[in-house]
Amino acid sequence: MTVKIYVPRDAAALALGAEKVAKAIAQEIVARGLDAEIVRNGSRGMFWLEPLVEVELAGKRIGYGPVKAKDVSGLFDAGIVNGGDHPLCLGEVEDLPFLKQQTRLTFARCGVIDPLSLSDYEAHGGLAGLRRAVSMAPAEIVQEVTDSGLRGRGGAGFPTGIKWKTVLDAAGERKYIVCNADEGDSGTFADRMIMEGDPFVLIEGMAISGLATGATKGFIYTRSEYPHAIAAMSEAVGIARQAGILGPSVLGSGRAFDIEVRTGAGAYVCGEETALLNSLEGKRGVVRAKPPLPAHKGLFNCPTVINNVISLASVPVIMEKGAAFYRDFGMGRSRGTIPLQIAGNIRYGGLYETAFGLSLGDIVDRIGGGTATGRPVKAVQVGGPLGAYFPRALFDTPFDYEAFAARDGLIGHAGIVVFDDTADMLKQARFAMEFCAVESCGKCTPCRIGSTRGVETADMIAHGIEPEKNRALLADLCNTMKLGSLCALGGFTPYPVMSAMTHFPEDFSPAPIAEAAE
Repeated sequence: MTVKIYVPRDAAALALGAEKVAKAIAQEIVARGLDAEIVRNGSRGMFWLEPLVEVELAGKRIGYGPVKAKDVSGLFDAGIVNGGDHPLCLGEVEDLPFLKQQTRLTFARCGVIDPLSLSDYEAHGGLAGLRRAVSMAPAEIVQEVTDSGLRGRGGAGFPTGIKWKTVLDAAGERKYIVCNADEGDSGTFADRMIMEGDPFVLIEGMAISGLATGATKGFIYTRSEYPHAIAAMSEAVGIARQAGILGPSVLGSGRAFDIEVRTGAGAYVCGEETALLNSLEGKRGVVRAKPPLPAHKGLFNCPTVINNVISLASVPVIMEKGAAFYRDFGMGRSRGTIPLQIAGNIRYGGLYETAFGLSLGDIVDRIGGGTATGRPVKAVQVGGPLGAYFPRALFDTPFDYEAFAARDGLIGHAGIVVFDDTADMLKQARFAMEFCAVESCGKCTPCRIGSTRGVETADMIAHGIEPEKNRALLADLCNTMKLGSLCALGGFTPYPVMSAMTHFPEDFSPAPIAEAAE
């Protein structure tokens, strides 16, 4: 019987040498005359173990990692095709604590299947949700998603069902589904992992959304920095079209839906839905004033659903297992699971899918294992470059939209970046303002001018120039940006700045230059 050896082709694994490992394994298979084949899967999300090589034996997957090309010959000498013992042997992958303790719903197939094998996808539960959806009326699908409690996983946390119902009820000869795959937040990689590791789940979710709202065309908008994701999604769309999952009659239902992959140049502001729409239409990526909302007048002035990758990829499991099953996970108004992306100065960095409700301290200390340097954790930024910095005093905060908002934070796309005690929070505050200044579309004055003034003010504080006056000025700039900006870029930049000033005031009181020189 042919032995399957899994080697990831996820971008993170490739960056760590997975391609060289795959080539070395292929050479060993030929040289030793073995009955084995290589399957290029996605990543499991345990990046400290990448490249993670897995061997399938009697329905179980034995893992080895992190594997380098120079290790391959020794692995075969140790009998890797029979699950042989070796210093890199991790045992059964599903039993690894980091993986075993997760609740994998959206990412159930990621790292398990061949991403471009439709038969593999179906064998692991794929298309069950779409098959149910084609037998339902649009309003019934919308109600199922509404009852599940699914909220936008891109950061805003807006109820998905309400957005879909608005588009369903809107008048329009044509309607669109737009997938926001412009994953630009620092410390985030969940969207990329889905597109590279399980692209058919995104296609299925978008098709269900189309059936639910009457939309016949969908666009996946991603960034040029994601070449592997673009290639995987483009190929998967072609396969789905050929199989009748997409096209004039979705799964023979007589209802049409098709998808096109579009690539943007990588402007951070194009992650904002209206700037994204402008870019899709071939215009400059600047924010539109609202109203009208995209659900009423969006792409090409037509009713449009705009959802994040994870929002749409979560729909198939809801349709397959029912709203009550999904709603049973989580806490408060935050229902279902969330893919935590743990990054920065952390021992065990990667993707961890779990129900809402874990405390921030549990995530950083127990799951992440503390800092990679072994030094104390000083701050954790949750929600990308616009997220607040939380000190250890706030580590009891449960991972929940409302709980974070109550402490002047935001979950965003669930990116978690850890800093040890060597971090200078004044520099981090300056970086937030500089990032906003560089990425601003320039349409509104608070964002365009306020961020530039913010950088200058942070520099004056750093040089000990009238620190008290400039700290007050920085806070005033933040207030103006928060209340006056057109979109979240300018409106949320104050979160990292003000949280750094509030929780780490000692970093905002440097000695004057002359005094420091003495």
